[in-house]
Amino acid sequence: MKQKLKTGFAALLLLLAISCKKESSSIQSSGIKSVSSTQDALTDASALAGNTVRIGSQVWMTKNLDVSRYRNGDKIPQVKNRIKWAALTTGAWCWHNNDSSTGAVYGKIYNWYAVNDARGLAPEGWHIPSDSEWTILTTFLGGDAVAGGKMKETGTAHWLSPNTDATNSSGFTGVAAGNRYNTGSFLYFGMYGWGWSSSESSGLAWYRRLNYNDGGVFRGAADKRDGISVRCIRDN
Repeated sequence: MKQKLKTGFAALLLLLAISCKKESSSIQSSGIKSVSSTQDALTDASALAGNTVRIGSQVWMTKNLDVSRYRNGDKIPQVKNRIKWAALTTGAWCWHNNDSSTGAVYGKIYNWYAVNDARGLAPEGWHIPSDSEWTILTTFLGGDAVAGGKMKETGTAHWLSPNTDATNSSGFTGVAAGNRYNTGSFLYFGMYGWGWSSSESSGLAWYRRLNYNDGGVFRGAADKRDGISVRCIRDN
């Protein structure tokens, strides 16, 4: 009888030990997943943190945004399919022509729903420029007719010829990342470099565009499903 009690007690202890081990493993696994998500978000943000330039009273990033998570760590969906892109009403990103090799130079392309998401597209301490903040920049650089040349990277490595009037005297270093139209089609790679604003009007959203064939800056409003590059400006 005593032997049976000892055997039963030993079995109970073994079951408790196994249960505790599984619970501990589950907690550790959950913790690793959380840390990994945070690290991914930090890696995305820190990739651009050192690439900045002061232009007048503003500090801008000198590269297009290349993050795949919102500021809170949530993933931003990558949408490659043309039809799915055209139907979006929530945030998404892609590389131009779905080619990951373009990311290092040109960054990612985002629809405006990602720009406007409450979780924050820009890294901590930064934000997407408003329409008026873009105007402050181009006015400081001499106005829309000439500011573009001062904002464009020189040469034809990342612009089609002739890359008219490009001096990059501001240090902005704009590149011709092209865009993704609201139908899901990719357009104008090498010809134009876009930048979203956080401002909207009559169901559209304002942007700025640099051109390969002149030194100006074009101000326009686009469908919110369009895919456009993002440049961040530092918070005041």
